[in-house]
Amino acid sequence: MDHSLTQKTGNFSEWLIEKLLFLAGVSSILIISLIFVFLFKEAIQFFRTGTPMDLIGKWVYDPWEGKTVFKMMWQSVSEVPKYSLIPLFCGSFLVAFPATVISAVLGIGCAIYLAEIASPKVREGLKPTLELLAGIPSVVTGFVMLAVIATFFQNLFNTKFRLNAFVGAVGVSLAVLPIMITIAEDAMRAVPKELRDASCALGATKWQTIWRTVLPTAVSGISAGVILGFGRALGETMIVLMATGNAALVTGNVFSSVRTMTANIAAELGSVAQGSEHYYALFLVGAVLFTFTFVLNLFSEIVLTRMRQKLRM
Repeated sequence: MDHSLTQKTGNFSEWLIEKLLFLAGVSSILIISLIFVFLFKEAIQFFRTGTPMDLIGKWVYDPWEGKTVFKMMWQSVSEVPKYSLIPLFCGSFLVAFPATVISAVLGIGCAIYLAEIASPKVREGLKPTLELLAGIPSVVTGFVMLAVIATFFQNLFNTKFRLNAFVGAVGVSLAVLPIMITIAEDAMRAVPKELRDASCALGATKWQTIWRTVLPTAVSGISAGVILGFGRALGETMIVLMATGNAALVTGNVFSSVRTMTANIAAELGSVAQGSEHYYALFLVGAVLFTFTFVLNLFSEIVLTRMRQKLRM
């Protein structure tokens, strides 16, 4: 009797957990869908007064040049408001690309050490310490970059702008680093031990095994980590708001002041009039950013899934 009751209780618990997990999954999909709907419902309102061409640039009369010129600018407070996304794209990618490169080099190096070289005792102590970087508030990192690191880099490289894309990229790389380390290490530890043993049996050294066996096998997972890191770098707000100078310039100079899409939304949305063209333009920026990062995350998840299936075979 007691055994039957215990079995029924266990079955009910399993059923309840299964339904709760299913509800959690459905809720996640529903929330993401609602975010999409809300963003695009507001963003599409921009085209009631604006045109797709306005997102690239606008023909305006320049009194300094004495003629009408085509300007790619984000200048929301002016006689002729301009909502070009080009300077925001330039700023976002000038920060995200260097940040991804810096964090990828450091992260993959740390992952190699943790997965292939460090002893279990060292790994148990070092990995949680590295992952604590993810718990540092981005506003603290941004403040350190603003108050200390920006001056150091200006003196080191003799830059014109104290706050620039490179300073922001270094700060963002610290936020991205834990993601890179965790995913790259998991990818390398998922490589079957038999491959390492076979490589060593053929006379390869430990480093040759790492470079020619482990890394090529784990490259899909490492690539997915890099893609996820890039998406995380694009979505960072507080660090770039505080450390990049917030000048919406069309430039390819990494030592120039820039403004990213996230910083632009954070800086202007709180003071904009609801229902104005400027308000809808900011939602359009958010919709573009959300779509881009969603596609990046989806692509990286597909790559990770294929890697896991490949390693199971």
